[in-house]
Amino acid sequence: MLSVLIWLPIFAALFIAILPISIPKYRIRLIALIFSGIVLFWNLFILLKFDISNPGMQFKEYLPWNETLGLSYQIGVDGLSILMLVLNSLLTWIAIYSSSKETERPRLFYSMILLVSGGVAGAFLAENLLLFFLFYELELIPFYLLISIWGGTKRGYAGMKFLIYTAVSGALILATFLGMVWLSGSTNFAFDAVSIENLSTAKQILLLAGIVLGFGIKIPLIPFHTWLPDAYVEASAPIAILLGGVLAKLGTYGLLRFGLGMFPHAWSIIAPTLAIWGAISAIYGAVVAIAQKDIKRMVAYSSVGHMGYILLAGAASTPLALVGAVAQMFSHGIILAILFHLVGVVEAKVGTRELDKLNGLMSPIRGLPLISALLVLSGMASAGIPGLTGFIAEFIVFQGSFSAFPIPTILCIVASGLTAVYFLILLNRTCFGRLDNIAYYPKVLWSEKIPALILAAFIIFLGVQPTWLVRWSESTTTTMVAAIPPLEKTVISEVALK
Repeated sequence: MLSVLIWLPIFAALFIAILPISIPKYRIRLIALIFSGIVLFWNLFILLKFDISNPGMQFKEYLPWNETLGLSYQIGVDGLSILMLVLNSLLTWIAIYSSSKETERPRLFYSMILLVSGGVAGAFLAENLLLFFLFYELELIPFYLLISIWGGTKRGYAGMKFLIYTAVSGALILATFLGMVWLSGSTNFAFDAVSIENLSTAKQILLLAGIVLGFGIKIPLIPFHTWLPDAYVEASAPIAILLGGVLAKLGTYGLLRFGLGMFPHAWSIIAPTLAIWGAISAIYGAVVAIAQKDIKRMVAYSSVGHMGYILLAGAASTPLALVGAVAQMFSHGIILAILFHLVGVVEAKVGTRELDKLNGLMSPIRGLPLISALLVLSGMASAGIPGLTGFIAEFIVFQGSFSAFPIPTILCIVASGLTAVYFLILLNRTCFGRLDNIAYYPKVLWSEKIPALILAAFIIFLGVQPTWLVRWSESTTTTMVAAIPPLEKTVISEVALK
């Protein structure tokens, strides 16, 4: 059942890659849409079959692969990964749908997107360390090509920077995985076969440092974030959606799955540092976003800030905070996706992303009133306005983290307030203001509005019905918290209060 989510996109990528050159571009796009749509509906079917009361892995599949290496095809899904799978398949369909019908080299373009989708799904489903690493690295070259070929004027630089940073991330994670198996004396890389409980605290912290640094680059957290603005800005809008909405979630997922999940004792010890790190990232991302003149770069830096909330929640390690972390991962994915899509539409119609050159897009004279209204909604969601999914995710994170780390939580709340500042700047200068000319920009087609309308529906529905956002992860996250030694939880609280 779960294998469909991995191998159907990969098969579709290979199928599209070998299609005859004579096939029109729009038909290649249609084929990619059909395959990604099937994966999305299958994912929703699995979601409906998912047992929310079961904290363990479900729909498990196992196939021996290479027993000498301890590598097996072992996959499953639990409350930590089920929403990430839905997010991956949804944003893959959105990215393909929002791409231009006249995209150059469409066979390669859509093949790379589908290959990324299959690889990301495999990473979220893997129950074997080496299998996770293989899928984790599968998206490296496709994303490099998607940025370097279809990106902006500095696409070569941005693509190479992304490649180098991501390669370092993978090397750190592989080294840590190998160290976990060798030091524990295990001969198998399966999650349940690797036990680090008998390792000294120093060794556990050393291994955990590799996990935090490796996935911290992927998220990214400061000071490892410098690849993000270049990659997000130079990538086309559909690829930016996947970079921010899906790829970054691999980092936060890995941090929770392997950091908190496999090193509960060591995680408790370094949790105060992680909480401070998360708060600094949140403040930094918000402050730098305020200074931006390019709206796409502003949205990119906002992502750095919002990732800090997830690190804070993971550090707090309370049941409520971890539920909030998963909710924030999903909410941030769909909010960032709609923002990048709308920015792409504005750039395509107006010809610029510069705040100093944009004004009055809300006016019917400009021809972008609906796009502007959706941009206002998206900015409100990102700023955490009540009634939208961004608010409920952030509220749960802050509510669950305050008891463990009050000061870092307050700093993150301040960062959330700063989010409202830079989005007010963005909206005031783009959607409102006095018209400096009577230019009527090209009409926005309904096909260009549909992705934003779908994502806006999710933002509103999950804001009004937050149970549909948090119910999937409660059992799993509660079990993860229970694995943390009670003594260490007490130590965390005492250190935080001091």
